[in-house]
Amino acid sequence: MDSIGKRIKALRQQKDWLQSDVAKKLNISVPAFSKIESDITDINISRLREIANIFGVGMTDLLSDNSSPAKEYVDELKKTKEIVEAQDAKINKLQEYIIRLYEELHTLKQGVTNG
Repeated sequence: MDSIGKRIKALRQQKDWLQSDVAKKLNISVPAFSKIESDITDINISRLREIANIFGVGMTDLLSDNSSPAKEYVDELKKTKEIVEAQDAKINKLQEYIIRLYEELHTLKQGVTNG
């Protein structure tokens, strides 16, 4: 499970920012921000809100562990849904083909009976 500090660090790295860039935006020292990323300093709600705003994410994004099994299950369910939808489309085509064959057979049978 990732810590809040690790998630903040990952967001900072995604933006290609230095610790000093974020520290300046938060109006704190670089060592103070480093302690936040290292989970040495506990973050209060107002600081958490500031950090979330800087990175353009919700506070819950910082608090929740995106690598949790729930996310993996959601991804797996999406893949499974795509597979099921593809199989469903194949089944529908097969059903249409069977109906067409039945109708042709029925037409041929009527021709033999009437002929």
